[in-house]
Amino acid sequence: MWMSPGQNQTWVSEFILLGFSSDPTTNRILFSAFLLLYLSSVLGNGLIITLVCLDMHLHTSMYFFLCILSLLDIGCVTTTMPQMLVHLLSLSQTISFAGCWLQMYIFGALALTECFLLVVMAFDRYVAICSPLRYTVILSWGLCTQLSAGTWACGFFFSLIHTFFTMRLPYCGPNRVNHYFCEGPSVRNLACMDTHVVEMVDSVISVFMVVAPLTLIVASYIRIAQAIVKFTSMQARCKAFSTCASHLTVITFFYAPATYIYMRPNSRYSPEQDKQISLFYNVFTVLLNPVVYSLRNKDIKGAFLKVMGKGRVAW
Repeated sequence: MWMSPGQNQTWVSEFILLGFSSDPTTNRILFSAFLLLYLSSVLGNGLIITLVCLDMHLHTSMYFFLCILSLLDIGCVTTTMPQMLVHLLSLSQTISFAGCWLQMYIFGALALTECFLLVVMAFDRYVAICSPLRYTVILSWGLCTQLSAGTWACGFFFSLIHTFFTMRLPYCGPNRVNHYFCEGPSVRNLACMDTHVVEMVDSVISVFMVVAPLTLIVASYIRIAQAIVKFTSMQARCKAFSTCASHLTVITFFYAPATYIYMRPNSRYSPEQDKQISLFYNVFTVLLNPVVYSLRNKDIKGAFLKVMGKGRVAW
């Protein structure tokens, strides 16, 4: 049962985010490291968005979805990192209840949208390899737009459910969140009641967020692998495997830590471990995406050289 404000409880109006350390020297070192990571992530993903927009050769469904992925990555890391950087140099590490609610919702919405987008990108690779002659017909701009809108709608809808049930819990005792941002399991651990029902709701959401998307991705790549082994040209096989390797790398680094955080019971909650693991899908994966897709992609590298070449000519 939900508790109401009339039950003589002191309700929390703000939370304190403990971050990684209380030592000022350590915090200054962490500030420099995380600032570099944040700027590199934003610049790397921003560069991909710029290249896709400027180069007409990249105006295909594959790079359209890659552009959206980069946009989501920038949104995810910007939702959490700037505030963490401020807290590392500030004496105050508080965040209002409403601010925590908003941060949890936006981060969850963008992360969930990315979960569904990775499924769409797997479908894109499936069509490109298994039906190359019908690729542009099947993945028309109309379908790409609908798939993109669908991923955003699902992400924001399921995040709203997760955030509502988490922040609807009564918080009447400690307000010190052992994390660097308002992540659901960390905040929920402070609730003044049994959270079993909310954990069940999160488990159901996680099925849509993790199990269902991973099942579809695995099914797509099984079909892709079956198609690749039938290729007679070794060069065609290598090209197909190279294209899929980038996507599979991103999926592994994103889904593995997120699965551990959101699909285990509260009894196995470990604050210090959670903070470290969340860095993988919140920071390092965002930094990794542009590196993986640019270093292994001749089209992206060609577009970069072309844009740089135009810049020198114009100068």
